Amino acid sequence: MLRFSLVLVGVGLLATPALAASPAPVEGQRGMVASDQALAAEVGAEILRAGGNAVDAAVAVGYAQAVVNPCCGNLGGGGFMTLRLADGQAVFIDFREAAPKAAGPNVFLDDQGKVIPRASLDGWRAAGVSGTVAGLELALSRFGTMKRADVMAPAIRLARDGFILTRPDADIIATGSAAFRADPALAHYWLHDGEPLKAGDSLVQSQLATTLQGISDQGPDYFYKGPIAAAIVAASEKNNGLFSLDDFANYTARIGKPLECSYRGYEILTAAPPSAGGLAVCEILNILEFYPVGYLGFGSADTVHLMTEAMRHAFVDRNSAIGDPAFVKNPVERLISKDYAAALRLTIDPYKATPSETLSGTTSPHEGTETTSFSVVDKAGNAVAVTYSLNAYFGARVMAPGTGFFLNDTMDDFTIKVGAANLFGLVQGEANAIAPSKRPVSSMAPTIVVKDGRPFMVLGSPGGSRIITAVVETILNVVDFGMTIQEAVNAPRVHAQWLPDILFAEPYALSPDTVRALAERGHTVRLQKPWGAVEAILLGSGAAPKGELPSFGDDTVRGELPRPGYIYGGHDARRPAGAAIAE
Repeated sequence: MLRFSLVLVGVGLLATPALAASPAPVEGQRGMVASDQALAAEVGAEILRAGGNAVDAAVAVGYAQAVVNPCCGNLGGGGFMTLRLADGQAVFIDFREAAPKAAGPNVFLDDQGKVIPRASLDGWRAAGVSGTVAGLELALSRFGTMKRADVMAPAIRLARDGFILTRPDADIIATGSAAFRADPALAHYWLHDGEPLKAGDSLVQSQLATTLQGISDQGPDYFYKGPIAAAIVAASEKNNGLFSLDDFANYTARIGKPLECSYRGYEILTAAPPSAGGLAVCEILNILEFYPVGYLGFGSADTVHLMTEAMRHAFVDRNSAIGDPAFVKNPVERLISKDYAAALRLTIDPYKATPSETLSGTTSPHEGTETTSFSVVDKAGNAVAVTYSLNAYFGARVMAPGTGFFLNDTMDDFTIKVGAANLFGLVQGEANAIAPSKRPVSSMAPTIVVKDGRPFMVLGSPGGSRIITAVVETILNVVDFGMTIQEAVNAPRVHAQWLPDILFAEPYALSPDTVRALAERGHTVRLQKPWGAVEAILLGSGAAPKGELPSFGDDTVRGELPRPGYIYGGHDARRPAGAAIAE
């Protein structure tokens, strides 16, 4: 009997941008910013026009996102930054949230050892120590060229003077209405006469403006050792939270090297642990490198089957093998090696799905949603990819009085209990168990692709566990399928993650014939509304991608090749509030 389940989940009237031909990418020669919020992208472009470099612009976008994208951009969360400087230096900055010192492995379990429903998602105990301010400051002080006050001025202006909400802005704010009504302080800030703010309303955030101005004037100590930390800890203590002043005073962003791998001659620079996102990206690409997916074709049953099997194996390792490197020895070099990928390929049947239940973190040769991502390139060739998050929309949906920003619910990214799924359905292992000051494993994967010693692509995405597959598929779309960067980010996606043993597909990603062919191979296919929001930049070299492209007479499927010296921006149409903007 065929295993086949085609379920339409929440599609409604949602537009699917990849149905028709995508518009041309945004084109420029001096610099580019791609962000899921147009006002934040314009801030980054403003900094580039003022003479700032890509790092200055990325920091400015990060602070602006905290104002204009309150669900996901943040001061109260954390994330990762991957940089490749014009001189070839590659840098990875980890500003992931950290567990409070009072947290332990059983903090979200009851007396019987059962998971307390939503305890790791809602309320003050769900929040980790924010790393965003520390991370942005580290990047600016080490690699930027402008003063903090100049970089932060646009964000302060947007918070102080306000901005007009668009329909996409209002739709996202509406998702938090129930939580806002339950908290008088949030209701005052985010509701009008008990109803969510609507398109056309002006959003003024005076408390957030004061917070940003304090950081601008006094630096990160204002946040971690001054009035902001004091306000957060006081509110946490009042609401049975876990924070202490020491948690904030002792927080530091970490700096090191990105994870490096290769795919068909392209160098991949991506997030290192405590992100497992970069590792999974590399593992999937390593497995697929052997197969001629460009010849098999985008969306074909053969291609999707092989992609699904590669994703399945990578997520076993993402969930079970990786933890905070300050606490766990991560077998990264082995997991991203070509030999390991070759061993995994030997277990893949090209005509039959591997039941996920037969794989685990101990199976030979194995050894474990809402976010924002933006990409920046400047005229000198500096490239920056940033992904940071509150985790779910509006995080834990708590805000310390007077601060003006939401706190994250990133504690849910830890292994709350071995065998229990988190918000994104990930079933994780002991390596990611909660411990004081530990940072949880993440799927975030800000990535830079290098070709012939120069940046070629800069990209990242929100989407929880689906960040990994969105990044992989965007790379495949350009390198193997010859798409423009705009086509690549708009193209419909598929996703598989070991458990649950389901192949998820966006509308129109798979034809009915392909779905039937996949079902015959043993895949359970489930249709879902579109996810993720890849914000990507491609730098033109004039050379065709290495994948095989079908030819029809004198024309190819691909349109005009990227021109040398030009920069192309691709904003994901799944987030209509965003934009790619050239300097």
